[in-house]
Amino acid sequence: MRHLRRGFLTAVSLSFALPVWAAEDFVVTEGMLSDDDFYRLVACGAEPGGPCTKPFLFWRTERPLRVALEYMDPAFLGGRQARARAAVVRAVQYINRAGAGITLAEVPPGSEADIRVYFVDTDGAGPVSGTGIEGVDGAVVTGARVTVWSRRDTRTIRKAQVVFGTRLHISHYESAMIEELTQALGLLTDIRNPAYEGVSIFSQDSNASKDLGPQDLMALHRHYPPTE
Repeated sequence: MRHLRRGFLTAVSLSFALPVWAAEDFVVTEGMLSDDDFYRLVACGAEPGGPCTKPFLFWRTERPLRVALEYMDPAFLGGRQARARAAVVRAVQYINRAGAGITLAEVPPGSEADIRVYFVDTDGAGPVSGTGIEGVDGAVVTGARVTVWSRRDTRTIRKAQVVFGTRLHISHYESAMIEELTQALGLLTDIRNPAYEGVSIFSQDSNASKDLGPQDLMALHRHYPPTE
């Protein structure tokens, strides 16, 4: 069986002494993976049977993580704006009902938040500029992009952001939102594998999954074990 790693575009840099990780890479596999291989792939970028290529990152879980739909560019008008807002509400609900040991709570824009979501007028043809938003300006966003900032010593995630561009079709907002918010929890790697298209939110080439699949749920539970 062939396992190739391709598309490695992860941004690793320093910002306020915090390592920055952008979920822009994927691992190519074939066939259905074991739970162990699937979890390690999405959580640390490991090929099946191979070593991790990034650290395991976790949020502290004493309280719900606050999610804010922080900004929507005027390019997102009418139905696109309503669909985007509904996608945030839905993704928070679906992740919470998964029963893992981490929960989310939506808060208004401008509030103190752990995960901020931005809809920016960019088609991915070049780097974003002029927003004044840390982590957004200078990034290339072809569809949706998640970035997390973590402590170097403890690997604890301190903040995260999700950015959507205009190229993503409105019909994919629900799928992309639940994927990006789940990745913002530390499961930062996608999988390129036809067996997972329409089966997993981590599928690199499909936005057909609008809810967490069986192994997605397993990975979320393994990363954040349910509390008694």
